[in-house]
This record gives sequence, C-alpha cells and structure tokens, in this order.
Amino acid sequence: MKKIIILAAAISGSVVFAQEKKSDTVKAKVIEGITLTKQVFKKQSDRFVYDVAASPVAKGNTTFDLLKQTPLLSSTDDKTLKIAGKNNALIYINGRKTNMDAESLVQLLKSTPAENIQKIEVITVPGSEYQVESSDGIINIVMKKKMSDGLNGNMRMSNMQNKYNGSSASLSLNYRKDKLGISGNIFTGENIQAQSYVLKNGTNLISNESIGDINDPNKNLGGYLNFDYQLTDNSNLALTWNSWYNKSNDSTVDLLNTLRNYNTDGSLKSTEYNKSENRENAHYYNNSVNLNYELKTDSLGSKLNVNAAYLNYRRFQYSDNRTLLPGTSNDFSQLRQKIIQDIPQVINNFSGTVDYIQKFKNDFTVSVGGNFNKTKTDNDTKNYSYLYNKNGDLEGVKPDFNHFIYDESIYGVYLTFEKKFSDKLSGKVGARYEITKSLGTSDNPQNTEAPYQEIERNYNNFLPYLSFNYAINDKNNISYAFSSRMRRPSFWELNPVKNILTQDNYTQNNPFVKSSSTYNQELTYMLKSSYFLILNHSYFKDIITQVPLQREIIRDGVAYRQLAYIRTNFGDKQEMSAMLGMQKTFFKQYLTMNFNIGVQHNINNGTLNTDPTTGQVFDTYINKTKSTSMVIQTNNTIRLDKKKTWFLGVNYFYVDKQQIELGMLKNLMSLDLSIKKNWNDWTFALNVNDVLKTNIVEIEDYQSSGNYNYVRNDQYRRGMTFSITYNFGNQKVKKVRDIEGASDAIKSRTR
Repeated sequence: MKKIIILAAAISGSVVFAQEKKSDTVKAKVIEGITLTKQVFKKQSDRFVYDVAASPVAKGNTTFDLLKQTPLLSSTDDKTLKIAGKNNALIYINGRKTNMDAESLVQLLKSTPAENIQKIEVITVPGSEYQVESSDGIINIVMKKKMSDGLNGNMRMSNMQNKYNGSSASLSLNYRKDKLGISGNIFTGENIQAQSYVLKNGTNLISNESIGDINDPNKNLGGYLNFDYQLTDNSNLALTWNSWYNKSNDSTVDLLNTLRNYNTDGSLKSTEYNKSENRENAHYYNNSVNLNYELKTDSLGSKLNVNAAYLNYRRFQYSDNRTLLPGTSNDFSQLRQKIIQDIPQVINNFSGTVDYIQKFKNDFTVSVGGNFNKTKTDNDTKNYSYLYNKNGDLEGVKPDFNHFIYDESIYGVYLTFEKKFSDKLSGKVGARYEITKSLGTSDNPQNTEAPYQEIERNYNNFLPYLSFNYAINDKNNISYAFSSRMRRPSFWELNPVKNILTQDNYTQNNPFVKSSSTYNQELTYMLKSSYFLILNHSYFKDIITQVPLQREIIRDGVAYRQLAYIRTNFGDKQEMSAMLGMQKTFFKQYLTMNFNIGVQHNINNGTLNTDPTTGQVFDTYINKTKSTSMVIQTNNTIRLDKKKTWFLGVNYFYVDKQQIELGMLKNLMSLDLSIKKNWNDWTFALNVNDVLKTNIVEIEDYQSSGNYNYVRNDQYRRGMTFSITYNFGNQKVKKVRDIEGASDAIKSRTR
C-alpha cells in the first residue's frame, strides 16, 4: 500500500528527535616512533566527525545499523534516519551524494556490511554548495582507503521475524587493476510489511471507527555498477548505473467500520457496520545512469567536477476497493460500493552539474558551481466507481479520468567562500540562487466546468549561508551556523489523485502545492570531544503536510462523517531544541556508552477548511498549539571477552509527546538488544528490536468545534533478525572514486 496509507510516512517524518551518541575511545597510531592520539568524535568546521574504523560496532553490522548508533543520528521507525532536529538525512559517500532514490537507498544500506567504513561525518546545517532541501542534513560516509590491486567483497544473509518472516541477501564486489576500478552490489529481499490500524473520528453526535490490518508483500531486486578510469594523473572518467525493482502484489487492507449515531443526551441512537476490503498490485522500476568527469587543477586540491545524468522512474499501481454490507446472513457479502483505480506514474529527468573548487595557499577556498534539472512526470489516472443500492444491485458506473502532466525546470548557481583564519578560527559564507519554472496540465473530461486546467508555478529563491567554528583551546570548541532552504513537493504529492481507504476516509493529493521555506540556526558547544550542547531554532513557512478535514454528509437519509487527509501547504511552524550529550568509554574500553537528553518546543500555526483541489468545504481545522517535549536516548556496546569477539548491545530511546500537524503525537520508546560473535572473516549477529513493544504510534486531536480524530498505528517493530556476514578477497583493494550523480537532487522527490 505505497500511497494509500500516507499516515505512516507522515507520522514517521514528524518525529524529529531521538539522537544517539558517540564513542570516546582513543586509538594509538605509531608513525616512525611517534605516537599520535586520534579523537573518535570531534567537531570540525561545519561538521561532526565520528571515526569508526576500529569500533566493535562496525563489524558484522549493516551500514544502516551503524548509522543508527552514530552520534547525533537516530531512527524511530527503522526506515528513516534523522539528524538532531532534522526531518531527513541525505546520504553522501566520500563527499558525493548517492545516486539512488530514497526508498531503494534504505534497502541498500540495510544490506551492505559496515566493515569498510572509515568514518561518518554529520553535517547538521549544510553549506550553499550542497543541493539539499528544507531542514535536511547530510550524512557523509567516508570509506577506508586501501592500496593495492585485486578483488575483494563481502556476502551477507539475514532472516527477520516479526509478524511475518522475511529474508534478504547481498553481494558486494570491488575490483581494481592499474587505472581501472570496478565496483558493484546486488541485493535481493522478500518480506511482508504488516501494520494494524485503529482510526476514530467524529463529533459527540456521530462517530466513525475503523479497525483492521494491512499486509504489504514486497520483493526487491537492485544494485549498482560503477566503472571509473583514471585518464591521467589529474583526471578521471566514470560511468555509474543504478537500478532498483520492487514488486508488491496482493497488498491487502481489511477494516471493520462502525458508525454510531447518538442522541443529544448522549444515549446511543443507532449502530451501523460495514467492511472495507482493498486489494492492490503495484510495482516500480528505477533506473539511472551518470557520467562523471573530474579534473584536478593543482597540488592544493583544486578541482573541476562535471556530471550528466538521466533518470527513469516508472510506477504502476492497480487497486480494487470494496465497501461491503452485512447482507442477509451477516457475512459482509453484499456490495455497497466498488472503486477500481489505475494509478501509473512515469518520471523522466535530465540533469547536469558543474562544480569548481579553487584552493589557495593561505587556507582560503572558493567554491562555485551550478546545476540544471529538467523533469517531466506523466500521471494517467483512471477511476471507475460502481454504485450499488441497499439490495446490492448495481445502479451505475461512474468513470473519472485525469491525465496530469507536470513539467519542471530548475536552474541553480552557488558561490561559497571558506577561510581558516588561524588554528582556532575558521568560517564559511555563501549563497545559492535557484530559479524554478513549472507547469502542470490536468485533462479531466468528466469535469465539465474545467475539463482542462493549467497550473503554472514560477519562483526565484535566494538562499544565504553562514557558519564559523572557534576552538577556544584543545578542550573547548564553539560553532554557529545559519542557512536558508526550500522544500519542493514530491512528484506524487502533486498528482491530484484520491486514494480510497474506506467509504468515508481517503487521502487527496494537490497539484497546487507550492514550495515551502526553512530558516535554520544552530549553536554548538563541545567539551573534550566527549560532551556537547546543541541549541537549534528552525522556522518553517508554508509547511507541506497532510491536514485531517472532516465534514458531515447525508447518504440515504443518514448523516455520516467524512474524513479526508488533504495534502497542502498548512501555515507556519517553529521548532526550538536544546540537546545535551555525552560519549565515553569505561572499564578499559569494555563499555562504550552514548547518551543524550534533550528538550524541544514546537509552535504550530495553521488553519484550513477547503480542499484546494476539489473546492469542497469542510469544518475548519485549526492547529495553533504549542508543546514542549523531552527525548532520552542511549546506545551501549559491552565487550564480553578479552579477544574482542563477543559483544552485547543495549539501546534505548524515549520520545515524549509532542504537537505535530495531525494532532498530539503520544510518547514513543523502544528497547533494542543485540549479541554479536566475530570469528575470523565471519560475523554472526542476533538483533531483537522493540523488546517491550512500546514503539507504537498514537495521535489524538480535539478541535474547539467538537470534532475529534484518533489514529493508532502498530507497524510490528518488535522482532528479531539473525545475520551472517563473510568478507573475502584482497582486503587492501580500494575504489578509485565514489561519484555523485547529477540527478541525485531529484531522487528523494520520487518517493
């Protein structure tokens, strides 16, 4: 059910804290008789750096597991990564953005062993040179550098059990010979994503309740292939191909719906039952190719980087939604309504980027560049509504076709100046200027009033950036950063399609959604590379979100409450947070502890009563609530033997209740345990997640008008995973380079 239950994505994307912490181990490195100490976690200019090369956490884990245990990073849903107060985290490898869409990337991270990672850099407020949106931060994964020719790789197999059983396997290879480097990965997996829902809405006179399960079977096959050739000592040419395929047939939604009518004195007047049965087949393909040229222009590190890319995304979704009445035998066999939906989407994107970095001898760097994106999305939606009378007889068929085409062009340029004034003080200032031109055309022959519509959106944005870092002494460091960003709507959010959940509950996308703006400020203090304090303020303008709107409708002489989740711009929001953290090792490095505690204050300011797409008027929904919430998180790795072969992991997070766009999100917490055994080139690991079964989403909202809305979503996060990882080949092989694709900025918007 990729787009039917958008609530899950909205909920997980709204939990914006739960951070994790660091490891304070100090490693010794001998060079010609001189012993140097290396800090494992430290602040550098515009980023935090976590050195994990010798960490016991890395071996046998997946890259996703390692990221979840990295300082400042967290995941409350095991699907999305967050950076201290950031909704999303973009993944870079060796300073270059990964060339995959967001959903495929998560699967790849979960299948890739973490042994080859040298360090992880966390950029909470990215500079102007990065193509990021809204409050996104960056996670830069720096791979180990290995020196000789040859072939190496690793294999990983895992089996997961929560409500259903799932399995996955991956193979990664890395080959180098003289000037040629070839790297690749292939991953396959099969699982059933299960959820259960309790949905309630209404007033004191009418209430709707829907209870049931969602089962979404998934088969995945994907990977990448990269060819990198060193043309000269100073230039490289590379070709990268990424591919991902997902098949999800026979996804099911089964909900029992109860309608209750009450008298004004509160007594029950009547009760009515029906069932919603949704069956969906969906699959999507994502293929992209990127050509990269890099030229080093001097010995200081100045270089020119040019990319050209093509992306093709194709998704096909066919659903059958039925509303069933009890019938004469109370077996819910009588049809009341049937809606057949065919919702395909095709995206084609051509992209190009040019970046030039000029370094000077006096620690001064100038970065300048530009990017171009040309995207066309084609959405040819077909709906057929079959209407039945109370006796189950077909009364008619109502077709509803909408061919929506969206063309978008983005032009961007940036300029950044970075200066190291002394060993203590450094700073960066820059700006990005973006021009966006878009045109959406909707061809709907059933709409006699406006069978053809054009929606044009053109806007220019100036996005400044400023940061500085001051090392007071070798134990104290302070830094500040300010950035301005924008968020464009995802392509599926713009497609004006209605996704049916029950007869009176649906989600509605919106072609009129405009971009939103975000302004971030962050002040950081670090002590002894072990303790830190982060103060953050974010202001969001024209937030893109779902808004739950209700209204009363009359059907067959009976009053019902209709609930619609409308995708639109919904007012402004402020987030202020303070986070205090510690990362230390104890007992001669037998215990590595990461701990942090934080508080966040949200100020919401949004009002809506009309669906911008259909013009339908609902009861006014108001969210002008303030909330203050707390978060606690700790990750602990315990070494169980002197030989460093047995490890126990104990991880816990708690997120206090907070006000989000959909209402009051109740508290979440999770206790996760793991045990790991390293044996030569093999690693065996067992992970148990959400031991106490407390990571269940609940949202509740009461309006002054008397409307209420309640959501309870259990995604069965309690479960266990057993994995086996094997490393083989010449472990000194290195990649020539990791390449950033020109179409990377588009990938997350296909999700």
